Amino acid sequence: MEWLERIPLSLLIIAAVFLGLAPFVPEPHLVEKLRMLLHGNLRKPVDIFDLFFHLAPLILLVLKLLRRGGS
Repeated sequence: MEWLERIPLSLLIIAAVFLGLAPFVPEPHLVEKLRMLLHGNLRKPVDIFDLFFHLAPLILLVLKLLRRGGS
């Protein structure tokens, strides 16, 4: 996972915050999609893709921080 080390931590933090909270109004997509997942309504492929799209930077950030802590 050398490619993950080449991504600057600051870029991952910014991407995780902005994609995690976008759009800001009326509510973030991530909140909406997680609510749909908890209620069993996340069925459309576009909604599943949207969930992963908005979660991807956060997942990468967590992986990078875990790798940093384990080193």
